[in-house]
Amino acid sequence: MATLTSLSTPLGTASCEKHAKALHFIEKMTKNADTVQETVLAEILIRNAETEYLGRHRINGATDRETFKSKVPVITYEDLQPEIQRIANGDRSAILSGHPISEFLTSSGTSAGERKLMPTIQEELDRRQLLYNLLMPVMNLYVPGLDKGKGLYFLFVKSETKTPGGLLARPVLTSYYKSEHFKTRPFDPYNVYTSPNEAILCSDSFQSMYTQMLCGLYQQKEVLRVGAVFASGLIRAIRFLQLNWEQLAHDISTGTLNPKITDPSIRDSMSRVLIPNPELALFITNECSGGDWEGIISRIWPNTKYLDVIVTGAMAQYIPTLDYYSGGLPLACTMYASSECYFGLNLKPMCKPSEVSYTIMPNMAYFEFLPHEPTSSTLSCNPPPRLVDMVDVEVGKEYELVITTYAGLYRYRVGDILRVTGFYNSAPQFHFVRRKNVLLSIDSDKTDEAELQKAVENASELLRDYNTSVVEYTSYADTKSIPGHYVIYWELLVKDPENAASEEVMKQCCLAMEESLNSVYRQGRVADNSIGALEIRVVKSGTFEELMDYAISRGASINQYKVPRCVNFTPIMELLDSRVISAHFSPAYPYWTPEQRR
Repeated sequence: MATLTSLSTPLGTASCEKHAKALHFIEKMTKNADTVQETVLAEILIRNAETEYLGRHRINGATDRETFKSKVPVITYEDLQPEIQRIANGDRSAILSGHPISEFLTSSGTSAGERKLMPTIQEELDRRQLLYNLLMPVMNLYVPGLDKGKGLYFLFVKSETKTPGGLLARPVLTSYYKSEHFKTRPFDPYNVYTSPNEAILCSDSFQSMYTQMLCGLYQQKEVLRVGAVFASGLIRAIRFLQLNWEQLAHDISTGTLNPKITDPSIRDSMSRVLIPNPELALFITNECSGGDWEGIISRIWPNTKYLDVIVTGAMAQYIPTLDYYSGGLPLACTMYASSECYFGLNLKPMCKPSEVSYTIMPNMAYFEFLPHEPTSSTLSCNPPPRLVDMVDVEVGKEYELVITTYAGLYRYRVGDILRVTGFYNSAPQFHFVRRKNVLLSIDSDKTDEAELQKAVENASELLRDYNTSVVEYTSYADTKSIPGHYVIYWELLVKDPENAASEEVMKQCCLAMEESLNSVYRQGRVADNSIGALEIRVVKSGTFEELMDYAISRGASINQYKVPRCVNFTPIMELLDSRVISAHFSPAYPYWTPEQRR
């Protein structure tokens, strides 16, 4: 039996030997961050030495940083697209990776309106699992006793496709949930879920959500934490409860299962759970029937200690709603990851959302940081800034993350803007600032200014026959509605008021905008129901001049003022809303896949 002393690290005292090993691993990695990074780069370059990509850049077997940085360019997805397309089409030669590409992970970012395909290799599952295994040892330092109950997590798989060459293309979490790492995971008292695997792995979102909610209600006194991947997902689950509590209570009262649940594997797994419990059904009815949803999470799941959701970046907009539904429970952001790579974890997971910092784990990939100067001109004659190694970043400065992975991404710009908040040992800690160039986001969608501009242009074509044009526009992501939706403010120039566009025409403008947005947005609208119908609010003539006057009154230069294409400052939104003369919603779902295009 290990002594308590051996279970202690600077992070804290672990509750068991397994957790102690995890905390010691964090210590080892972060104390030797630069050495680990050097080793990681050398490993990547050795195993991928014979690839076409590194051969093209004449690395010639070198494994040192200086050669690597002098020979290999910093790239974006567009630079890599020809190679990725060859792999997707079936070329199995060593193009990017010396190990076979096992599948593509679809990024929530887009290129030319479609999902990015990130190559991955089989062993990356082990690397991601390693990071998952560090989360609960850290969390248990702050919230002891998590092995005495369960987690109610709303986890979902999303649709997957195959590339022309036969490789799967799917989101990273779908890949993980469908892997043996997840499906046959060993029992861990700190990681017991209320949801059966069959419910999580069901691709029908209604059946999956219904079953997970039903299981969570049955085990309501055992639940110690409630979570989803993103804040938006947890809010969607509460909205689902609002709409379906009567049927859920009926199932609990009678010990039967809603006939809409037709998946055989779910029905089989639920047969072991469904026991008539009229007392619990009455409790749920009393809590849900009054229309008061404030603190509903704490009321239905009274032993909940915290919510486990991502509320950094675009998800911060959901914090007030989560506070309302939970009665102010702590919000824990535990890890930082993407389709391209898993990066690190939050060593103080119970801190305030505004104070969340992620510690980059140096064994996950080779990391470089591009100094981010948001005000610098793209026309500047100055040489591009030199990339900084992981241990050389400066506290307080912002950087764009650049990664080199085992799976064959080399000096790849992820697009995340991070601010250095400090160091843990020699590993830097970062606050996630935002995705570069992203204007609007409700769930996993990311819409940039160019996409929004194109959508407005396409929609305004419908106004030509009415001698009407869009003078100015701006937007915001409305997360007060569930699900949230895009709001676009239009100021119109109507040259012939007698022939103004009708309500139906304006609705078609909304739909035209949606069909111009990227496939991630369209999937959220059609398949996932995570995004509501796009809304166009038409404002009075002269509204955007008032907007400029307001900005100038606050110190903006009249010579440099540009209409913001996205707004979230309350006084500006109040000004816009006070000038709205009509509001219109998209009347139908947009096409989701190219073959559905009308």
